[in-house]
Amino acid sequence: MTRPHRIQRSRARGWRMPENAVYVGRPGPFGNPFTVEAAREAGFCNPHYAAVVAYRAWLDGQPWACPSDDDFQARRTTLLTRLSELRGRHLVCWCPLDTPCHADVLIELANREQEQPT
Repeated sequence: MTRPHRIQRSRARGWRMPENAVYVGRPGPFGNPFTVEAAREAGFCNPHYAAVVAYRAWLDGQPWACPSDDDFQARRTTLLTRLSELRGRHLVCWCPLDTPCHADVLIELANREQEQPT
């Protein structure tokens, strides 16, 4: 089996999403609520990286990245519950392959080794 990786979605004529791939962009349950545009407007010099760091921190439950909005927290809970659906799958997003992307975070989390009981 091929190791899961990120694929850039395209509008090019004839492009098709490969089998065993899942679209994880917005809108959708796996999309990053922390936008590159918001990071750019906030003055971050690398807004793609800032959006991905915020996404990872949000999924990890770090307080600075967890707004108190109930809908936002429900979305996080749903996403974490559904993470296993991505295991072993290629993930598709619009981000260029040479920039940081939340799909890389999802690939890591969905495919990390299951912790063994001690």
